[in-house]
Amino acid sequence: MKSSLVTLRRSPAKILNAIEARQEVTLTRRGKSIARIVPYREGAAHDLRQQPAFGMWADEQAQSVAEQVRELRKGRSLDL
Repeated sequence: MKSSLVTLRRSPAKILNAIEARQEVTLTRRGKSIARIVPYREGAAHDLRQQPAFGMWADEQAQSVAEQVRELRKGRSLDL
Protein backbone atom coordinates (compact mmCIF):
# COMPACT_ATOMS: atom_id res chain seq x y z
CA MET A 1 0.00 0.00 0.00
CA LYS A 2 1.22 3.51 -0.79
CA SER A 3 0.29 6.37 1.46
CA SER A 4 1.31 10.00 1.76
CA LEU A 5 2.58 11.66 4.90
CA VAL A 6 -0.60 13.72 4.95
CA THR A 7 -2.65 10.53 5.27
CA LEU A 8 -0.35 9.35 8.03
CA ARG A 9 -0.96 12.57 9.92
CA ARG A 10 -4.71 12.86 9.30
CA SER A 11 -5.79 9.19 9.27
CA PRO A 12 -3.21 7.02 10.99
CA ALA A 13 -5.87 4.34 11.54
CA LYS A 14 -5.88 3.53 7.80
CA ILE A 15 -2.18 2.83 7.87
CA LEU A 16 -2.35 0.87 11.10
CA ASN A 17 -5.16 -1.25 9.68
CA ALA A 18 -3.03 -2.05 6.63
CA ILE A 19 -0.10 -3.02 8.86
CA GLU A 20 -2.34 -5.23 10.98
CA ALA A 21 -3.48 -6.89 7.75
CA ARG A 22 0.23 -7.78 7.20
CA GLN A 23 0.67 -5.28 4.33
CA GLU A 24 3.79 -3.23 3.75
CA VAL A 25 3.15 0.50 3.63
CA THR A 26 5.28 2.83 1.52
CA LEU A 27 5.20 6.44 2.68
CA THR A 28 5.50 9.12 0.06
CA ARG A 29 6.19 12.83 0.09
CA ARG A 30 5.28 14.78 -3.03
CA GLY A 31 4.97 11.53 -4.93
CA LYS A 32 8.42 10.19 -4.02
CA SER A 33 8.89 7.20 -1.76
CA ILE A 34 10.70 8.10 1.45
CA ALA A 35 10.07 5.21 3.86
CA ARG A 36 8.62 1.75 4.14
CA ILE A 37 6.80 0.32 7.14
CA VAL A 38 7.06 -3.45 7.33
CA PRO A 39 4.89 -5.50 9.71
CA TYR A 40 6.76 -7.20 12.52
CA ARG A 41 7.26 -10.93 12.02
CA GLU A 42 6.79 -13.04 15.14
CA GLY A 43 9.50 -15.55 15.78
CA ALA A 44 11.95 -13.97 13.37
CA ALA A 45 15.20 -14.58 15.20
CA HIS A 46 18.00 -12.24 14.30
CA ASP A 47 21.28 -14.05 14.65
CA LEU A 48 23.99 -11.41 14.81
CA ARG A 49 26.58 -13.98 13.87
CA GLN A 50 25.03 -14.11 10.40
CA GLN A 51 25.73 -10.42 9.80
CA PRO A 52 28.59 -9.81 7.35
CA ALA A 53 30.54 -7.59 9.78
CA PHE A 54 30.44 -10.05 12.67
CA GLY A 55 33.94 -11.14 13.65
CA MET A 56 35.74 -8.90 11.19
CA TRP A 57 38.33 -8.04 13.86
CA ALA A 58 38.67 -11.60 15.15
CA ASP A 59 42.15 -11.93 13.63
CA GLU A 60 43.41 -8.72 15.28
CA GLN A 61 45.00 -10.06 18.45
CA ALA A 62 47.90 -7.62 18.62
CA GLN A 63 46.07 -4.64 20.18
CA SER A 64 43.15 -4.12 22.49
CA VAL A 65 40.16 -2.12 21.28
CA ALA A 66 41.26 0.89 23.35
CA GLU A 67 44.73 0.75 21.79
CA GLN A 68 43.29 0.51 18.28
CA VAL A 69 41.03 3.52 18.85
CA ARG A 70 43.92 5.49 20.34
CA GLU A 71 46.02 4.64 17.29
CA LEU A 72 43.25 5.73 14.91
CA ARG A 73 42.82 9.04 16.72
CA LYS A 74 46.52 9.78 16.93
CA GLY A 75 47.55 12.68 14.75
CA ARG A 76 44.13 13.90 13.75
CA SER A 77 44.70 17.24 15.50
CA LEU A 78 47.83 17.67 13.39
CA ASP A 79 45.77 17.62 10.20
CA LEU A 80 44.02 20.90 11.04
